[in-house]
Amino acid sequence: MTERILFITGRLAEKQVRQVLEKMQPDFQYKVYVMGVTVAALITSDMIIRRMPDAQGADRVILPGRCRGDLEALAQHFGVPFERGPEEIKDLPQHFGMAAHHYDLSQYQTKIFAEITDAPSISVEEVIERAHYYKANGADVIDIGCLPGTPFPHLAECIRTLKQEGFTVSIDSLEDADLLAGGQAGADYMLSLTTKSLWIADEVATTPILIPETHGDLSTLDKAIEILSAKNRAFIVDPILDPIHFGFTDSIVRNHEFRRRYPEVEMMMGVGNLTELTHADTSGINAMLLGICSELNINHILATEVSKHARRAIKEADSARRIMYTAKQHNTLPKHIAPDLLTVHDSSPFLNSREEIESLAAEIKDPSYRIQVSSDGIHVFNRDGLHTAQDPFDLYPQLHVESDGGHAFYLGVELARAEIAWQLGKRFTQDQQLSWGCAAQGTEPVVDLHTFKPAGSTLKKHED
Repeated sequence: MTERILFITGRLAEKQVRQVLEKMQPDFQYKVYVMGVTVAALITSDMIIRRMPDAQGADRVILPGRCRGDLEALAQHFGVPFERGPEEIKDLPQHFGMAAHHYDLSQYQTKIFAEITDAPSISVEEVIERAHYYKANGADVIDIGCLPGTPFPHLAECIRTLKQEGFTVSIDSLEDADLLAGGQAGADYMLSLTTKSLWIADEVATTPILIPETHGDLSTLDKAIEILSAKNRAFIVDPILDPIHFGFTDSIVRNHEFRRRYPEVEMMMGVGNLTELTHADTSGINAMLLGICSELNINHILATEVSKHARRAIKEADSARRIMYTAKQHNTLPKHIAPDLLTVHDSSPFLNSREEIESLAAEIKDPSYRIQVSSDGIHVFNRDGLHTAQDPFDLYPQLHVESDGGHAFYLGVELARAEIAWQLGKRFTQDQQLSWGCAAQGTEPVVDLHTFKPAGSTLKKHED
């Protein structure tokens, strides 16, 4: 039986809703119910219950994405399920197309070792604080880094305290004494052993992570792998990822060659040599490297946040590993799975063309300014007309808010966001902050701009 869906909207959006649904040619029957309000976001559950006599024969009801209605209360009153649609009408096709392909991002395969590189120079309390931060951003293992020639008298205390706090811990050093002390203190992993330091693995139960004794020479790993395999000891191998122009391409080939030679051995990749040592946005670097890890079944990465430009590297790696794992499980490309790594651009930045915005502007009957962005620039319109520019300063003389400080401030904020969105190719939605994916924290607005009304301003939403 064909599903029947009812779409609730406001008067201003009715035409666009019908146009989008018609172009979709959906495999369900639909009706559009128009509430007596101009702006769909003002529709509430109480309003729907008062004004809509029944569910119009629908099997389910779709509310506007910004509608603040109580879905459970509506479902109970009308006896059919209610759900929110996308915030933008033009996203309706994607909303229904993705419904059958919901991706579960709770699973991943690659563990993140987050290194505290300056552990010898900070207190135990600071180490614990940093560990909690890394764990909150996705780290599975807290890696305690040692600095060559730097005393680390509280090494054992750091590891014991982290273990007491419930963390999985690794000790990271090229000094035998540090590795032995870390293992004796209870570290779960130790980086990095070669055949010369393999004796430490006999002294502690810590899982060793092996590196080539001679940089780039995979054959120097063979003996260590043979010894540990004979003892049934768990271990991980890191063939080493080198920075760009210092062996990067060769090191990718080396990782591939190692996996070909040892298809079952657990591997690690130190992604920090790319994220830290390349001045480029780290979200894309993490996406690429975690894609390589997914293809080569590299189930451990060592990540750092030392450079200021890499301050979200752990969080980005967490998003990347989940996206890549999900794509691999579904045998699909890593696109349209999650927007977390689209930090600078959006896949569909400009929802409406200039012509569509002009058509919408012609229907506006109130003084409140609407702001939209198209590939042509920034568009500001109300009942008095439409103005378009690529620089917000060119719009200011047309807005007539010289004596209205509150309104001018509001428009300044929104137009600045619109300019950034137009310049970068990002999605702009009036009264909402721009989305920066997993690259930003704390982006929830302090002021609800849906209800923000500066004193003496004409800025308001009209219910008519």
